[in-house]
Amino acid sequence: MRQKDGVELFNKILIANRGEIAVRVARTAQEMGIKTVAVYSDLDRDALHVRVADEAYALGGSTAQESYLNTKKILEILDRSGADALHPGYGFFSENAAFARSITEAGVTFIGPPPEAIEIMGDKISSRAAAQRAGVEGVPGTQKAISDYEEIVTFGETHGWPVAIKAAYGGGGRGMRVVNSKEEAKDALESAMRESEKAFGRSECYLERYLTWPRHIEMQVFADSHGNGVWIGERDCSSQRRHQKLIEEAPAPNFPEETRVKMGEAAVKVALACGYQNAGTVEFLYQDGEFYFLEMNTRLQVEHPVTEMVTGLDLVEWQILIAAGNPLPLSQSQIERRGSAIEVRVNAEDPSGGRFLPSPGTIAKFIRPDGPYTRTDTGYESGDTVSQFYDNLVAKIVVWSDTRAKAIRRMVRALKETEIEGISTTIPAHLAILGNSEFQEVKHSTKWVETKAGLESLTLNPLPNALQGNEEVEKTQVVAEVNGKRVSVDLYLPKFESPTRNAPASTRTKQRQKNASTQGHRSAGAGGSGQVTVPMQGTVVKVLVEVGQEVEVGQTLLVLEAMKMENSILSERSGTVKEVRVSAGDTVGTGDTVIVIE
Repeated sequence: MRQKDGVELFNKILIANRGEIAVRVARTAQEMGIKTVAVYSDLDRDALHVRVADEAYALGGSTAQESYLNTKKILEILDRSGADALHPGYGFFSENAAFARSITEAGVTFIGPPPEAIEIMGDKISSRAAAQRAGVEGVPGTQKAISDYEEIVTFGETHGWPVAIKAAYGGGGRGMRVVNSKEEAKDALESAMRESEKAFGRSECYLERYLTWPRHIEMQVFADSHGNGVWIGERDCSSQRRHQKLIEEAPAPNFPEETRVKMGEAAVKVALACGYQNAGTVEFLYQDGEFYFLEMNTRLQVEHPVTEMVTGLDLVEWQILIAAGNPLPLSQSQIERRGSAIEVRVNAEDPSGGRFLPSPGTIAKFIRPDGPYTRTDTGYESGDTVSQFYDNLVAKIVVWSDTRAKAIRRMVRALKETEIEGISTTIPAHLAILGNSEFQEVKHSTKWVETKAGLESLTLNPLPNALQGNEEVEKTQVVAEVNGKRVSVDLYLPKFESPTRNAPASTRTKQRQKNASTQGHRSAGAGGSGQVTVPMQGTVVKVLVEVGQEVEVGQTLLVLEAMKMENSILSERSGTVKEVRVSAGDTVGTGDTVIVIE
């Protein structure tokens, strides 16, 4: 630790994450004069967050469990790098109390809440109880983790269907399933627990009543180690698909000021009641003029830039300052908000027909939007690969204007300027949503995108220069001189490319783009021909049919995991299963035939 301009600062921060959030944190830390350390998996060896950081260390492995969820390896790198603080970003270990405790026990500052607060609020079940003790009521739900699908049946018959199963130790829609009847309960619970385990390292789930037409409104809060707490402003995150946010905006439109203040005060109460420190987001469902506590995310949110745009504050800077022991930079009365900001999440997904199927691959071309009050946060550039093993967020485009109507028009302009080739993205869906009169008139809810936005008629043009996924690499050993010392270095290079002395830095990207243009993209699904193919790269989670079994149109044949989401592969014809070519655990590529029906 050191002092600069009268405030305490860290010397070096390790960022235990990847993608755009790792880049985002690194930039603020560097602006504060703090050195940054990146970590990376085998697949992220040459990723943007690695190139941006001051230092980078290999975690090894490809999947999240092998790399970014490897506590032992992260602790080893902390020791080697000499970092005196760790920022977890969001996802992965950001809401894991055991991980936070292991960091603090190693003598390193965790840039986030104390482990005890994460245990209360990071666990969605205990957070509901804590909010209730603070006088903030939530949606009716269970107060303990469920262990059997019969508990879902009992809850649904008591409180009414549908019922929401939610991950107890995570957020972002991962591990969430909506159960419409008792017949769906068993499969839904198994699927929710599998997805939760893979995304957060914990499989526990709880139940909640599913409201019919709510808006999702969340409140950004901050608390320091001196007993101070403030609410900075709310965000409306009601435009969602698969219970994951697509578009976020600040402030919430058509939201009474009196309710805004009450919600902000309630959020601070919830935070202070559990001894909270650092950034947190208290989420509420808002319906018919009433709001209900939903959960508290004990981390920075993906959508934090819209709050930054309307307040002019750097929330990552606040996180770092508070973690270093400094008091809150501003009091409640000093926080000002102006104008309207909108963020869209550009995900590697094909939104055709409203299905939002994962679309991993290599980005052949990426041109970002420009112009006044337009910001792009991303972890990718042209030539980089979006892997099936990680989250599918490619970029966040954020705009600001003095009114919501102008902000919508600015976002439409920015999206039309954005060019991404090689993968499908959600941009066409964003344009359709922003142009819909119901969205513009704030008649939407968390269920609107999937039921009334009209995306089922959305079609995309074939992908230009599409890719089949990650290129093969091979290890090449070379001898180099570093600071006058002769060392042997392992280089990981594409098999088609030989190491060249004094090659320009752009060679890697140009070679990838050249490679991209030579590969084709096969768009396939459960075809009516009987050749059942998969529309994306992924890992087979579960095969639900066997040879000789009779199947019907629309029946689920297998479950495929891609980009941390489970996807059902359905039959497009009736018939008898002739071949099953995969088993659980197998990895498949786009267009692979997995089942044959005759």
